[in-house]
Amino acid sequence: MKTLNKTIFLFIMALAVVSSFTSCKKEDLPSGGQPRIMYVRVTNPTSADSLLVGAAQGNLIAIVGQNLGDAKAMWFNNQPATLNPTYITNTSIIVNVPTPIPTVINNKLKIYFGNGDSLLYDFQVQISKPQVNSMLSEFVNDGDVATINGNYFYAPLTVTFPGGAVADIVTVTDKILQVRVPNGAQPGQITVKTNFGETKSNFWFRDNRNIFISSDPYEGWWNASYVVKPSDVKAGDPVAINGNYIRVKKMLGAWSWNEIAGGAASAMPNHSKNIPDAAILKPEDYNVKFEINTVKPYNAGIIRLNLALNAEDNNAYQWKPPYDTKGQWQTVIIPFEEIVASYKVKPTVNPAGYWTRILIQGPGDLDADISLDNFRVVPKVIK
Repeated sequence: MKTLNKTIFLFIMALAVVSSFTSCKKEDLPSGGQPRIMYVRVTNPTSADSLLVGAAQGNLIAIVGQNLGDAKAMWFNNQPATLNPTYITNTSIIVNVPTPIPTVINNKLKIYFGNGDSLLYDFQVQISKPQVNSMLSEFVNDGDVATINGNYFYAPLTVTFPGGAVADIVTVTDKILQVRVPNGAQPGQITVKTNFGETKSNFWFRDNRNIFISSDPYEGWWNASYVVKPSDVKAGDPVAINGNYIRVKKMLGAWSWNEIAGGAASAMPNHSKNIPDAAILKPEDYNVKFEINTVKPYNAGIIRLNLALNAEDNNAYQWKPPYDTKGQWQTVIIPFEEIVASYKVKPTVNPAGYWTRILIQGPGDLDADISLDNFRVVPKVIK
């Protein structure tokens, strides 16, 4: 939906720009003669003085000149742009800078016309530095393959893990990068570097901040029998990614009451106070994250989460199915403000700690094989 809204916005903006460029008097429009580019500018009609000598990949720009209406093709360096006849007039061309990285860089744009003429103009495509959005799982063991989601992963590149160890590249595309986690990797930000810049992740690898349920050590009122120790893991079981983890492997009847972990603050002395005061005061600045591994799909029931409360709230927060990781660990991210909005009584800062619970209860029979670990509240932005 966000992509659709963005597309509609750009379309409306483009039409507005075309209108602004073509609304001049008829006698002001050149008729015949050699094509000419006078300047390149941003597409916002209210920013007429924002002239450009270059633009980033994918940016929408307006090329302003004379006798441009017969344009048939356009290249930036050695990458073709996509021309839309609707956005071509005698005095302007609206076009997106190509996203693919040029393999030959001459910092020129070239327009080809229907009569065989061409026009060359100085213009720099500003190649983006790596964009690091997320990891499929923020917890991956040394020697295993980690998947990093983002953009502009242009070879040659290096990925450095906290502690300084450099990863071996397994596969790479513009938007997905897979690396083998090096021995000795530590918790913290990863760094991706290309010839066009470097970027640190806005998340932590093996994030050990503000964990309120981890089972290391197990604490709480309910179901220590769900806890799996690394020494108990057998072939075919989910691997341990951070010490002990929780595994629910049984049939759960519709609307049955299944308390998985948690309890009152007094029953969780090592974890109940780990939620920072800043998260209680400004939940919109924080995410709740955890790792999940579904050997069988989570396709019925409801996983209900309580955290940062002074007492239970049986109806909140409801993380509903479906979800299926197909036997792999993945990181789930939920904006903390969404969880807080579901509570009848809003959280307040409590130095004594907070009530916590994971409850599975909802419609439909669930043939569960779900593993969980590392429930934490962490900042959305690393400052």
